[in-house]
Amino acid sequence: MWWWSGQVRPETRRPRDKKINRSLSRGLLVLYNDGMTQEPNIYELVGGDAPFRRLVDSFYARVERDPLLRPLFPADLEPGKERQFMFITQYFGGPARYNQQRGHPRLRMRHAPFTIGQAERDAWAGHMLAAIDEAGFVEPARSALREYFQRAATCLINANANAKSVELLG
Repeated sequence: MWWWSGQVRPETRRPRDKKINRSLSRGLLVLYNDGMTQEPNIYELVGGDAPFRRLVDSFYARVERDPLLRPLFPADLEPGKERQFMFITQYFGGPARYNQQRGHPRLRMRHAPFTIGQAERDAWAGHMLAAIDEAGFVEPARSALREYFQRAATCLINANANAKSVELLG
């Protein structure tokens, strides 16, 4: 599943691929495979919710033991586990539970209060990649998940360990 956001109204934008269907949900255009092909999305390919539930459980078990990451998470991990599960399943083609309950994901905004540098990114990504393997994802789903989580983790970096000060221009 791909996310698209822009100023062009969806009905005026020409589709790049006839296989892509568009739906508008709370101002977010979600592009997805609409079943015109026989190819299942990742969510369907792996069998639905169960492997994603294993992924989230395995990931959070690792975070719970991590001295660098654990302080970034609230005392009660259960609500975060459920939100992550809803987001991940939706992103990979499952039901739109996350959007229905929480609206647009706004990952950068939701993570902005936390200092995330390269070390935090690497620890988070390392736990997620290990959880993918522990949950039993196989190709091609395994590679798709690994690529997405590595990109997403990098996009959430908001701190530079080498910066001594911030210079405001303007």
